[in-house]
Amino acid sequence: MRLLILATLLPLLAQANPILDGADPHAAVVGKNYWLFPTEARSRDPIFAAYRSTDLRTWKREGTILDLDKIPWVKADGAPWHGAWAPALATKNGKFYFYYSVGPQHPTPSRIGVASGPSPTGPFTDSGKPLLTGFEGFEAIDPMVFVDPAGGKAWFYVGGSAGAKLRVFEMAADMISFKREVEITQPEKFTEGAFMHLRGKTYYLSYSHGKWNDSTYSVHYATAPSPTGPWQYRGCILQSDDKHQGPGHHSFIENPGTKEWFIVYHRWETGKKDPPFRGGRKLAIEKITYDAKGLIQPIKMTDAKPPVSVIRR
Repeated sequence: MRLLILATLLPLLAQANPILDGADPHAAVVGKNYWLFPTEARSRDPIFAAYRSTDLRTWKREGTILDLDKIPWVKADGAPWHGAWAPALATKNGKFYFYYSVGPQHPTPSRIGVASGPSPTGPFTDSGKPLLTGFEGFEAIDPMVFVDPAGGKAWFYVGGSAGAKLRVFEMAADMISFKREVEITQPEKFTEGAFMHLRGKTYYLSYSHGKWNDSTYSVHYATAPSPTGPWQYRGCILQSDDKHQGPGHHSFIENPGTKEWFIVYHRWETGKKDPPFRGGRKLAIEKITYDAKGLIQPIKMTDAKPPVSVIRR
């Protein structure tokens, strides 16, 4: 009985860094809750799950929210296996939109799907077709949708790895199709995993650089006066150290009451610099700071518990 009770409570216990197994975490604030949507760790099935916290320390798995095996178009490419990778959540007009990557890239191209629902846990209804499909020189992975509070337009950022090409689209009003693609200048040192956030009047485009499974993986960023550039490269803010390798594919979140900012990212728990790394990737959270000019200060990875940050509206 004690073991059963302990197993029930484990998902509710506060964790030090790393907080969870997984990769590619998309973090969001909805109401008084923080939400995490990662690439699931060690799952044999192509699924996505949601994790919820009220303080950034204690996380609860709220269950599976999307199963690729139940989406007919996913299997239409005939590939024997599909990966459920790098999701993102956006909200507009009271509705939630869940964007996700479908692997593999070879021999069939990667694709991006989108589903919609009434809450961060759904139930989500898939749109019924791919939103975007990769092709030679472009890998359709790592979607991120930013709804600009200054005007309400929604911007879709996607791409990386094969070709290391970032593409940007303006979303249509339905949030499940594109209005247009915007030509942009490629950000310096961009590899994959783009994320956009706004602080004051400055737009921060951050992204991963390097190889996903070695110590070169790192987070860089650029700033711009608009969601589509022009980008001013600002440098690397998160990189491997003596205890952790390959930090990246991150997201930024703000406590709207305290105005504190945090980065959620994945990393390998090893001091070994040369791959292959043992074990899977883990998720961690660090508080970030900006200087007087609005530049993000270099981020130090920690093994401590993330700071408590309760949302009060």
